[in-house]
Amino acid sequence: MESATTPAIATAVRRPVPSGLGRLALGAIGVVFGDIGTSVLYTFEEVFAGPHRIDPEPERVLAAVSMIFWTLTLIVSVKYVLVVMRAANNGEGGIMALTALITRLHLSKRSLALLSALGVFGAALFYGDGMITPAVSVLSAIEGIEVAAPGLRHYVEVIAIVVLLVLFGVQRFGTHRVGGAFGPVMLLWLLAIAGLGVASIVQTPEVLAAISPTHAIGLIVSEPLVAFLSLGSVVLCVTGAEALYADMGHFGAKPIRVSWFAVVSVALYLNYFGQGALVIRSPEAAEDPFYLLVPTPLLWPMIILATLATVIASQAVISGAFSMTEEAIRLHYLPRLAVLHTSAEQRGQIYVPFVNWALCVAVVALILGFRDSSNLASAYGIAVTGTFLITTVLITVVARRHWHAPLWLVIPGATLFGIIDLSFFGANLTKFFHGGWFPLLVGVVLFTVFMTWKRGLDLLRAKSAAATFTPAELTERIAADPARDPGTMIFATGSTAIPLAVSEFLRRGGRLRSHNVHVALLVQPVPEVADDSRVRFVDIVPGALVRMEVRYGFMETPDGAAIMTALNEHGVPTEIGSTIVVYHSIRAMPTSSKGMAIWRKHLFSFLLRNSSAPQVIVTAPSELVMEWSSLRRL
Repeated sequence: MESATTPAIATAVRRPVPSGLGRLALGAIGVVFGDIGTSVLYTFEEVFAGPHRIDPEPERVLAAVSMIFWTLTLIVSVKYVLVVMRAANNGEGGIMALTALITRLHLSKRSLALLSALGVFGAALFYGDGMITPAVSVLSAIEGIEVAAPGLRHYVEVIAIVVLLVLFGVQRFGTHRVGGAFGPVMLLWLLAIAGLGVASIVQTPEVLAAISPTHAIGLIVSEPLVAFLSLGSVVLCVTGAEALYADMGHFGAKPIRVSWFAVVSVALYLNYFGQGALVIRSPEAAEDPFYLLVPTPLLWPMIILATLATVIASQAVISGAFSMTEEAIRLHYLPRLAVLHTSAEQRGQIYVPFVNWALCVAVVALILGFRDSSNLASAYGIAVTGTFLITTVLITVVARRHWHAPLWLVIPGATLFGIIDLSFFGANLTKFFHGGWFPLLVGVVLFTVFMTWKRGLDLLRAKSAAATFTPAELTERIAADPARDPGTMIFATGSTAIPLAVSEFLRRGGRLRSHNVHVALLVQPVPEVADDSRVRFVDIVPGALVRMEVRYGFMETPDGAAIMTALNEHGVPTEIGSTIVVYHSIRAMPTSSKGMAIWRKHLFSFLLRNSSAPQVIVTAPSELVMEWSSLRRL
């Protein structure tokens, strides 16, 4: 039986968002490309001044520029923008979304478990590098002060921390608003670095020969060890590629593709070639090729612009972390966290307070611990190249089993990108003791949390399902004791399954009331749900238990008081004093039984105790809520 209800049953939070391809593309420039767009600040410098530096001889400079050019082209343009971004999960991107696609394929149980674990590990690695990006980007920009005013070098860390605190503080206003403010700034940055590159290329046009891969291949053939080790620095030019994919849900694939090919890639190519031209003219400029490319009168304006641009670089990773966290919660790899939607038009535009401030603390700690951008750049790479490699494995499976791409296309593509990713990953392993251990440690810890929550939740659900009455058992149990207490009892959950609380209540000798309702709040993949399709009542046990299905959009918050009004209109009394809303909480008791190591059971129990309560309880009138708790042995 269908029933319409009042519009007040769910409150929509309306916020203006940019619309149209042009505005979305500009917003994407302001959010998605910050990381990869500011890599020009430190990539070329690390090739010639990093832990595995090479001599700035003209032929080696051409080889370095060539490697950067083809790395950007193959990994970003071809792999991510043209191929991987086709793998969207309900509009969302990122390696977690890719993992979600894998779980829906018809694969063997072992293959599915292995690929899912790989995807989860890749997501964990993303968080590790995501902590480094804001620190290294902002520090590298502000370190330009050391060129313009050496006496201020002692204030670099303090300035960087203040800038980042402001950035994390504005996240609550929403990605589209941040992107709208940052888009013009990032566009100005890209035009500026392109202009600097052109000015330098004009002076040394022979650098354009680096477009030919023969220079990179020549270094690989003549000095394979030098070429291999230099990959550990070259990869810095594409560290934002995974964030680009993870941020896809914020703006959509098309605006990102348009922005990349029309603006971002062109500016990056020109600046890297410009830096190469400068080092060919003046080998000593290899110590800081970006800022030495800037004319002296423009140095301070460029430092300010670079700082703003690196703030945007941090935004790309922060937004990606929000997206990946929501996907992890949806796939049951993380407990419930508060996820706030900030746009009615793009479901992927969200704000996750816990992740925001956890990242903030980690970034500040990294700045204080590593002290300068060169040390942080050395820590960069292992985790992101590991994620690249895992993405290649997963997208190969999706291409073959989901898109049904032919083998003649899949095998060469997988081989090419597999070799590229393995080469970058191997080269970055040499930086393990230079700080590369940090993102790996973060990745391992988060992977453990992800897999422990998933496994513990599976065990808990299996035990809960065994303890829940089937509809037939529930009907039989109610028929055996037809007596009723006066009043109304409401069992609130987030699904249409029979609430475990009903079974627990009856099993413990409880007696149902005159009116018993299972309120199931069901979030829908739309901003708002029409009033005429919001509520539906379904008899579970005729005359004894009815389910009220309340559908609401991701931009809406269910109103507990309005739900009570809707129940009254349906003939269910909800007077205070005779009505109880039952919130069923489950606690886990770790035991030595099989299923999971005891230390992981303790970790799961801790996570369960600290997970957020379902939204329905928050919105119900507090004077009506009663918590019903049960203990499950794991």
